[in-house]
Amino acid sequence: MKYKIIEEKSSMILIDILRNEMTFSSRLIRLLKREKRVQVNGHPLSFNATLRIGDLITVDMPKEENIFEPEDIPVEVLYEDDAFIVVNKQPFLVVHPTKGHPTGTLANGLANYMISRDELYKIRFANRLDRDTSGAMIICKNAFAQKKISDQMNDNSINKQYYALVHGNVEKDAGTIDAPIDREFDDSIIRVVTEDGMRSVTHYEVVERFDGYTLLLITLETGRTHQIRVHLKHLGHIIVGDELYGSNHQLINRQALHAIHLDFKDINDNPIEINAPLLEDMSSLLERLRKS
Repeated sequence: MKYKIIEEKSSMILIDILRNEMTFSSRLIRLLKREKRVQVNGHPLSFNATLRIGDLITVDMPKEENIFEPEDIPVEVLYEDDAFIVVNKQPFLVVHPTKGHPTGTLANGLANYMISRDELYKIRFANRLDRDTSGAMIICKNAFAQKKISDQMNDNSINKQYYALVHGNVEKDAGTIDAPIDREFDDSIIRVVTEDGMRSVTHYEVVERFDGYTLLLITLETGRTHQIRVHLKHLGHIIVGDELYGSNHQLINRQALHAIHLDFKDINDNPIEINAPLLEDMSSLLERLRKS
């Protein structure tokens, strides 16, 4: 893992960068020091040394155990560095093993991908997508990367956008849905708009209109479970193929929802922009609608 010193961090000592900026625990710092896993500009340096603008800290992170069984499941990698992987998740794929889906998950495919590259790290999912939703997902390779993403999510600085094909003609070219969401009842997987729910905000823009359908670009301001699906139903335009929320059209055999774009900052605060191409089922559906 590499971390470059910017002007605001110059004159800090190495151990403070490791502790306060890279948020390493005291235990990990002791391990890094004992095993000589930290270099600055390619050379070992005292942990009490003062750093300058442009200094490059390289940390050889200790290997962590992978807890997922590798399986030969294709993984489309859109971006990768020492800290992150961004994949274009295929539909019908659960993110990680559950009681109902103990195998055949994205996590199993990532474990296999990791082995194929002779790497070892703990797979940490920064965001989740429903089983039948496709598109961009961020995976963190270490705890520091996970914290960087978590901090950005907490302050809503990660831009997450989706394509959603919905029933009906959305009349307004753009709008915002600001409506609280909660479970329908205590043990229900279905969410509903309710006054007692958590504040949830979804922005939408019309991308393309068809005969009886509309393609929307969705930008999330909050990230509640099923937020897009619930808000679009509340708007009066259920996502095509979303049987859980009332769609009965068989144009596609899953909800037509795809995480099309992500932008976030890497561990050195450099901007990363990811576009996840539509998968074949949604792109074919849109072409059919254009020709109808």
